[in-house]
Amino acid sequence: MSNIEKIDPNFQIGTTLSRDDLHFYNVEQTPFSVHGLMREDDQFVRMPKKIAETVNGGVGVLYVHTAGGRVRFATDADAIAISVTYGEISRMSHFALTGSAGFDLYADGRYVKTFRPGWNVEGHFESILPIPGERTMRQITLEFPTYSGVKSLLVGLPEGARLEAAAPYRHTLPIVYYGSSITQGGCVSRPGNTYQAILSRELDTDYINLGFSGNAKGEAEMARYIASLPMSVFVMDYDHNAPNAEHLKATHEPFFRIIREAQPNLPVIFVSRPTSYLSEEEIRMREVIRTTWLHAVANGDTHVDFVDGSTLFTGRGGDSCTVDGCHPNDLGFMAMANGILPALRRWIEVSEAKA
Repeated sequence: MSNIEKIDPNFQIGTTLSRDDLHFYNVEQTPFSVHGLMREDDQFVRMPKKIAETVNGGVGVLYVHTAGGRVRFATDADAIAISVTYGEISRMSHFALTGSAGFDLYADGRYVKTFRPGWNVEGHFESILPIPGERTMRQITLEFPTYSGVKSLLVGLPEGARLEAAAPYRHTLPIVYYGSSITQGGCVSRPGNTYQAILSRELDTDYINLGFSGNAKGEAEMARYIASLPMSVFVMDYDHNAPNAEHLKATHEPFFRIIREAQPNLPVIFVSRPTSYLSEEEIRMREVIRTTWLHAVANGDTHVDFVDGSTLFTGRGGDSCTVDGCHPNDLGFMAMANGILPALRRWIEVSEAKA
């Protein structure tokens, strides 16, 4: 079989460092800032292990996947390198490795390129990317992988490059997202194209991704953990992982009530599955979510909203939004971001007005 990298140099993967003037920094030290992740057991995680393992076995595994993780800093470097130690790497037939295990590089809010590990990557990966254009101070964001575990990340900058703290987000209180594999980021082509990352750049806001592939089932333990988090808005989207409408009915409103009792004025957005062609069971599940919303409104709750997921993948290209009829591709994630943006923009403003 032909090697496409030899035929087309644009497919070549830069997995070696091409210059010897690099100085490496641990991103856990100042002036770097890590968002959406915490450190535990010598690795990056999305929530504490002792809580994750009480929710269910799947969450007890997936909490080490770094979906939604970011590192931010400012530099005038003309190139940026990374040296990564992975805890685990996910490989799937319908999911680009750049999405599940790659790192995206953004400069001043614009995509530059992706640090692309080779298909056979195991525990370690290093690469360097040039920063195009005039050499000047830029705000840098590195987006972590969505479906892999990261034990450590070092950033390499050329000797003499300036390094400073990044400007803070305009909205420093994070949005928290809870949901299924779609929420976690399956099957985006690269981490910066998840709908949460798109919304973060659009609104200049921090966020936490608590999407758990196949294992967001509305457990009370997860609701209590989320209720303890400082946040500006909570986006609740897990019906894809409910086995049936009865399960969703038994968990959805109780889950919301736990959040609401802990944070009476928190804006909560309910989102149903982003599927244009709903089965009868899926229609019943959407009605469960609408009912939670309508009950809250009827009880005088003025801080709730509902986004009908069946409206997200419509219009031109609506049937091209997934890789498998379920998991969004980049077009699907952009459609989700566009559909959720109006509600999110409104509720962030409400949240900050009450702060």
